[in-house]
Amino acid sequence: MSNITSVTDIPVILITADCLPEAWEKAVLAVWDKGLEVKTQYDKSNDPPSKDATVIITINDPFSEPRIHKNFPGGPEELESYRQEVVNGIHDHWIDPAAGKWTYTYHERLCAYRPSSNTEKVDQIQYIIDCLSHAGHSRRAQAITWMPTADAKTEHPPCLQRIWCRLVADEAGNFSLNMNTHWRSRDLYKAWFMNVYAITDLQRIIAERISENIDAPVKVGRYVDISDSLHIYGSYFDEVAPEIEKMRKSPYIQRAWQSTHPAFVALTEETREKLAKDPDWFAKARG
Repeated sequence: MSNITSVTDIPVILITADCLPEAWEKAVLAVWDKGLEVKTQYDKSNDPPSKDATVIITINDPFSEPRIHKNFPGGPEELESYRQEVVNGIHDHWIDPAAGKWTYTYHERLCAYRPSSNTEKVDQIQYIIDCLSHAGHSRRAQAITWMPTADAKTEHPPCLQRIWCRLVADEAGNFSLNMNTHWRSRDLYKAWFMNVYAITDLQRIIAERISENIDAPVKVGRYVDISDSLHIYGSYFDEVAPEIEKMRKSPYIQRAWQSTHPAFVALTEETREKLAKDPDWFAKARG
């Protein structure tokens, strides 16, 4: 058999980084340079093909600083609103497929999974916490989002497919929570950073809850992010290209913030206060 791989095969890219901003820049550059050019189901007739790859990203310490990238498409308000959507479910009330509204949120699928009206809701995050509190080495601590009875029929099914966690201990008996996530499809430039910012905060919460249960410290361990299709859409190549040049010319640290940066903290706290009064505040502000 030939060992030659066809040029039409989807590239598989491995990335390792110490923090979120470094991981995002490495991924953007790698997919831009090595990604397969392929059309998408959302393209307009004059859009260039997207750049696409299967990508596995390891972030050694997801809460190491700097944790914030200043140039991701969004801002502190959007980041905090999305974090609360995933972690706290502030937008679960938007789910109403019959009315043409959302068919799911990640929070709803993870914390109130219900494949049919005849079944009880399942809090899969609580299951992970309980499972690892009882047996940290278990390989069964996972949560899924996909519902074959519903998602195959929708125009925008979930990108996140599965979360898997495991508790590990070093020689001194200190625990860390490792997390893997698996995504079927992902907008690298406009969605990845917010996805990972929110999901690693969920990792933090799971670690804290396990710590309370076992009465021992549990730190956030490495995070592995697996995307079957991590892509940059051709429709916004013109927007991405200037950022690519910045990434090539100088280190990511010049475009990153500590999460304790006064401007970031002030905007985040202001957003929290507004969302506490009205969970739909940010959506209304964007129009």
